[in-house]
Amino acid sequence: MRQVYCDANATTPLLPEVMEAMRPYWMEDFGNASSIHLQGQKARKAVDHARQTLAHFFNCREAEVVFNSGGTEGDNTAIFGLLRAGDHFITTSIEHSAVLRAADRVAERGVEVTFVAPSKDGLIDPEEIRRAMRPAMRLGDSRRILVSVMLANNETGVIQPVEEIGRIAAETGAFFHIDAVQGAGKVGFDVQRFGCHLCSISAHKVHGPKGVGAMYVRRGTPLEPLIVGGSHERRQRAGTQNVPGIAGLGKAAELAMKSLEDGTMERVARLRDRLEAGLLEIPGTAVNGAGAPRAANTTNVHFEHLEGEALVIALDLKGVAVSGGSACHSGSTEPSHVLMAMGLGRNAALASLRFSLLKTVSEEDVDHVLRVVPEAVEHLRALAPEAAEVR
Repeated sequence: MRQVYCDANATTPLLPEVMEAMRPYWMEDFGNASSIHLQGQKARKAVDHARQTLAHFFNCREAEVVFNSGGTEGDNTAIFGLLRAGDHFITTSIEHSAVLRAADRVAERGVEVTFVAPSKDGLIDPEEIRRAMRPAMRLGDSRRILVSVMLANNETGVIQPVEEIGRIAAETGAFFHIDAVQGAGKVGFDVQRFGCHLCSISAHKVHGPKGVGAMYVRRGTPLEPLIVGGSHERRQRAGTQNVPGIAGLGKAAELAMKSLEDGTMERVARLRDRLEAGLLEIPGTAVNGAGAPRAANTTNVHFEHLEGEALVIALDLKGVAVSGGSACHSGSTEPSHVLMAMGLGRNAALASLRFSLLKTVSEEDVDHVLRVVPEAVEHLRALAPEAAEVR
């Protein structure tokens, strides 16, 4: 049976080039990158090379790149490392749980938290961010303001207007953090153009290894480290560096930049559009976030009169891997907070699936999905008494 993986927003497989970049640092050049002997310096060279690549990826100085364990740590560091009691945190109701749960935690510690809702297409209005700031919170205010908005939504792929939000942050003296875990490598990426102080990415979303990521920290940002204990990463993140993972992240970032330049993501977007058009031929379907700009590989489709989890299982049995939403909430019986914030009802949110394509996706993969999904939908609807309503 043909296997087609359409859950790239959950994770991606290592590319062969990434595996080769990591291989030496598990066995031959296994030294601690903080050691001064030859083995340590070989490891240090790999870390330095990856840092150079990530600086190019972010478009920042090498000293502004901090390696960590991934997107969740980056998001948590931005929030816990900047905010104290009396400060103001402005974010959106469609963020990843790494931001939303951190918001709950700082609220318990005396930080004022404001959530901005999206439009029905999943877009955040930058002026709503501006209006969320209290009149007294302007340049020179002793209280810190932190704005955190994701670049591309992990469930719908909707790309947020981060450049405009960055300009508003600059005008008001706010710090600005971008969760770019889903957007990095899929859309044009430049922290200078975005105007952010902090930006989080994760390797395993761009065909790199799990358990490693990086963070852009603009020089002069008063960020306290989340993890202390050593002088690693210029005292911004203690702990022995994951040299194989960092080498893999560096290679994955290099390949991601190439994919944005050589037409790979345009090809993925065309295949996503073809997949989407085919799915919309099924009666009672609609695309969530269709009216907004979206990441090239993502479509989130609502199937009326279906239970999304049942369709995920049915497709898995036919060799197609998809998701009902964020992998961090897999197994949850609650509807997507993202789709609910966009105005979908509970049943509609539970009947929505995310199809997210790898950059290695083929025409044959899309053909297979378009053969399998209509059959599975028809079968499941035949089991429901209200199925006739969408025929």
